[in-house]
Amino acid sequence: MTIREFKMPDVGEGLTEAEILKWFVQPGDTVTDGQVVCEVETAKAAVELPIPFDGVVHALLFEEGTTVDVGQVIISVQTGPSGEAAAAEVPATVTATAPAPAPAQVEEPAVAARQPVLVGYGVSQASTKRRPRKAAGDVATQNGTAAPAVVPAQPVAAATQNGTAAPAAAGAARALAKPPVRKLAKDLGIDLATVVPTGDGGVVTREDVHAAAAAAIVPQVAAPVVAAPAPVQAPAEVPAQAAAAPTGRETRIPVKGVRKVTAQAMVGSAFTAPHVTEFITFDVTRTMKLVQELKEDPDLAGLRINPLLLIAKAVLVAIRRNPDVNASWDEAAQEIVLKHYVNLGIAAATPRGLIVPNIKDAHAKTLRELSESLSGLVATARDGKTSPADMQNGTLTLTNVGVFGVDTGTPILNPGESAILAVGAIKLQPWVHKGKVKPRQVTTLALSFDHRLIDGELGSRFLADIAAVLEHPRRLVTWA
Repeated sequence: MTIREFKMPDVGEGLTEAEILKWFVQPGDTVTDGQVVCEVETAKAAVELPIPFDGVVHALLFEEGTTVDVGQVIISVQTGPSGEAAAAEVPATVTATAPAPAPAQVEEPAVAARQPVLVGYGVSQASTKRRPRKAAGDVATQNGTAAPAVVPAQPVAAATQNGTAAPAAAGAARALAKPPVRKLAKDLGIDLATVVPTGDGGVVTREDVHAAAAAAIVPQVAAPVVAAPAPVQAPAEVPAQAAAAPTGRETRIPVKGVRKVTAQAMVGSAFTAPHVTEFITFDVTRTMKLVQELKEDPDLAGLRINPLLLIAKAVLVAIRRNPDVNASWDEAAQEIVLKHYVNLGIAAATPRGLIVPNIKDAHAKTLRELSESLSGLVATARDGKTSPADMQNGTLTLTNVGVFGVDTGTPILNPGESAILAVGAIKLQPWVHKGKVKPRQVTTLALSFDHRLIDGELGSRFLADIAAVLEHPRRLVTWA
């Protein structure tokens, strides 16, 4: 039997981890080269991972919802001919904990303790591939005890019970945690040697660190009481349960993946680019009539025609009239970089958070091509299939807050872009038209721009041109 391992790849430009969203295969399933076996979410997008070889799934090493570091083995596949022998090994490993008849099998209980993660792996392979699990089981092997499950908690209990420095140092040397967890502990000022691990094989998890941080902020009167083993475990468990309980007064939701990176990017954008926002309210009745006419045009049958399509076209026309708005700021070189292409970003709300894929070279597309690109982009985003490449190198963004019934807003720039246009709700309102008050379709646009790139005059002309095109859509032809 030959077992081949598939490791979590770097699916997005140096990212260090990804969350497993869904497994499409189970142990015993046959897989072929190029078959998608799981879907993972990185900090940029959800990505499907194909297996690079043929065989039978031997084990899934992580459950759905688990965040895995790049380079860790996530699935093993049997590529040899002896499928029955491989299947027979799995129950043998699971049931090896009870008898332990010979000294050669002393290490078997440690393997069984970590069985939920490494199903089907032997002792020697686990000890070389999974260093954290080996460290948790070494104490049991060396001491010859039969209760390895207690080992991870003993170093911490001994350190707190005796109050000496030596056990604490030993515990620190054996503290097992992934690099992101170590960084979290460092940021929170938590010593990993004092954290009670709950992960498989005595690995300290994010929840353990958060629990230790929560325990550290209890009133100082209670701090000296944490000297016995029992009180050490209580603070580690109670806050974690309270955080996950939806029926309490608070619910904590981990911020990760796309939502985490979006939050970081928005903070960086808000405090680096000097934002200016301008507004304009105008009559779009003619544009709405044109939308209806285009929907009925047989030459455009099958295309998705909506106001956003014509707004996007109006933005492209306005950029052609004001090319200096299509730029970026090079902080290192202290230069303004004018772009002679338009990658038009479209903000899309998805179940995993807000993402901004962009239409590449939108300036060169016809109305039909723009409609097809816009429809495909939105559909892909809602399905969570947007690739990292689709979200890179944007120049200017549209965000349609009007679909939520909102009149307008003050949007924050997508990092690296010069401007973002918020499109408000289109509503029937009283409006002065040809000297008389009539009900007309009215909307409000809000343009936020980087004042280092776009001054007030340029920003005002650009916004006014967009409104002029949408107020009199014949300018889509005369200004093109």
